Amino acid sequence: MAEPTDLAADLAADLAANDTIFGRILRGEIPCDPVHADDRCLAFRDVAPQAPVHILVIPRRRLATLAEAQAGDAELLGHLLLVAAQVAREQGLTAFRTVINSGADAGQTVFHLHVHVIGGRPLAWPPG
Repeated sequence: MAEPTDLAADLAADLAANDTIFGRILRGEIPCDPVHADDRCLAFRDVAPQAPVHILVIPRRRLATLAEAQAGDAELLGHLLLVAAQVAREQGLTAFRTVINSGADAGQTVFHLHVHVIGGRPLAWPPG
């Protein structure tokens, strides 16, 4: 296992190379309305909400798509989902939808993995 300083250096290098809008948010170049932050992820309100509550949960380490995830990403992926559930509860949601688009044909427009937490109104199925 890497030493904490090695992990911090790897995270800083990854963040510097991340040229997506989420990389810019993580670097503080673009402001956001955060609802949760920890050493592994950031959750913030979507600027183009599709429901009364629409929060994005993004890892601090860039993983472009869910399709690129490997076995070593299991802990991070689980953490993102636990944070999604936590922020949904904190927003008073008793029912909500989580969405992870993986790839352009699935509707992914920012190639930095992100979990949408959507709720606060009835949600139809199928979504699209």
